[in-house]
Amino acid sequence: MRENVDGFDYIIIGAGSAGSVLAERLSANGRHKVLVLEAGGSDRRFYVHLPLGYGKLFFDPAVNWMYRTEPDPGLAGNQDFWPRGKILGGSSSINAMVWIRGHQSDYDDWAAEAGPGWGWDAAREAYRAIEDNEAGGNDVRGSGGPLFISANRRDLHPLVESYIRSAEATGLARNEDFNGAVQEGVGIYQMTIHKARRNSAARAFLRPAMKRPNVTVLTHAHVTRVLFEGRRAVGVEYRKGGKLHQARAGREVILSGGAINSPQLLMLSGVGPAAHLKSHGIEVITDNAQIGQNLNDHQGVNYTWRMTVPTYNDILRPWWGKMLVGMKYFMGGRGPLAKSINHAGGFFRTSPDLPRPNMQLYFQAFSTLIPRVGERPLLTPDPFSGLSIGLSNCRPTSRGEITLNSADPFAAPKIVANAFSTNHDVEEMLLAVKYLRKIAAEEPMRSLIAEELRPGPEVVTDEDLIADFRARSGTVFHPSCTVRMGSDPATSGVDPDLKVRGVEGLRVCDASVFPTLIGGNTNAPSILTGWIGADRILKDAK
Repeated sequence: MRENVDGFDYIIIGAGSAGSVLAERLSANGRHKVLVLEAGGSDRRFYVHLPLGYGKLFFDPAVNWMYRTEPDPGLAGNQDFWPRGKILGGSSSINAMVWIRGHQSDYDDWAAEAGPGWGWDAAREAYRAIEDNEAGGNDVRGSGGPLFISANRRDLHPLVESYIRSAEATGLARNEDFNGAVQEGVGIYQMTIHKARRNSAARAFLRPAMKRPNVTVLTHAHVTRVLFEGRRAVGVEYRKGGKLHQARAGREVILSGGAINSPQLLMLSGVGPAAHLKSHGIEVITDNAQIGQNLNDHQGVNYTWRMTVPTYNDILRPWWGKMLVGMKYFMGGRGPLAKSINHAGGFFRTSPDLPRPNMQLYFQAFSTLIPRVGERPLLTPDPFSGLSIGLSNCRPTSRGEITLNSADPFAAPKIVANAFSTNHDVEEMLLAVKYLRKIAAEEPMRSLIAEELRPGPEVVTDEDLIADFRARSGTVFHPSCTVRMGSDPATSGVDPDLKVRGVEGLRVCDASVFPTLIGGNTNAPSILTGWIGADRILKDAK
């Protein structure tokens, strides 16, 4: 039995970082009726809004797609775990809340592929309109925009300053704003946290839009395919409450499911590599070889030390510590529960000959070597004073792909990550992990460290270091580029206006359209894509 829903101008599939922005901006003028379909449920959950609570969401199928990759030779044959948000706000509701735009030259790379409308000048102005930065506005930062960005300057763990000083001793400069004129250096991360609560895309953009009469948001609505008349997208089919429904779009259907779900849905709908679709018995609407290709993701690894001074382990693990930090949070919005675990970090170059940083750092006054079944144990760390410094590569050259396992829209797609499949990625990661030890060997960190726990002092040779990071590395949750945009049809799935090649009335607007992977966390550029994408859509609506 099918039930039809008509009367909408735009149907947005996915209420994540980009989809939430689209819903707000496309509905703001009051002239367009917008339907948002989200496969997950409401974001009104305690551990979503508690900043440090995201560890509880890591393995929660109620809010998380919980994907697994194919066994990866580059990761010692391991299957990597890829959490993705299945909830209002998408992955912005379950991520670590670090706000990084990326290096300015990343947007020069975008402009080279998709034109100046996606270049740094356009991106800077869009970010300034998006942001309400606690540090105040200037020619780069925004003030008064819909998304509050915390400067993250209070209640930092004392070891943050020790880490910064040790990194400075290696030659890195202290950087007060990674989103400013210079990205390289070491310092404090800005966060999407507002008034001690996660400031997801749903909170900043979608919830205000939902107050308008021309916006309808349906949760637990799993889209199974895009509907076509000829080669024009006219609506979608979705399952909700055990029933199959159809919704019609008077203007456009917009996929905002992210780098995994958007290419999957395109292929399920007959848009993708023709031979692959036919192998699953799917009728081909248009042969688009780029759909699902070019998968790019940051790979990361942590080094961990036992410390001679207290870390967050000492306060978050015991029952009395949990009680104390809970009181601080609920009585004043203070303490570690009001933050991400990544207080600080930085960007560095593995070679001075490189024109821009190629590695990102993450500092955690915290360790989680001892696993707990069913959760990422941020709220119950190791039973000793542990500390971790992690890193990830900014622009890996390895490429994977998203394909279908079956024509069943409820089956997970096949994810082939191909991590560390190029010599470039292996060689730069080898240099990078050696740099972590250089930081630890400088004062004041050196005097505060009792011993290295991971990988351990016995891991010294290049061969052993490579084997270690292959065995312990994994995604830092930034999959992108699987429906990449560009001016050249031979290398892009959508054009610079985000229109899917080979069909009409269908766009993709999320991290899957990134022409290249940004050197940094991907929530900010995903929100940016929704912002600029809305401008492109509204321009065509005039």
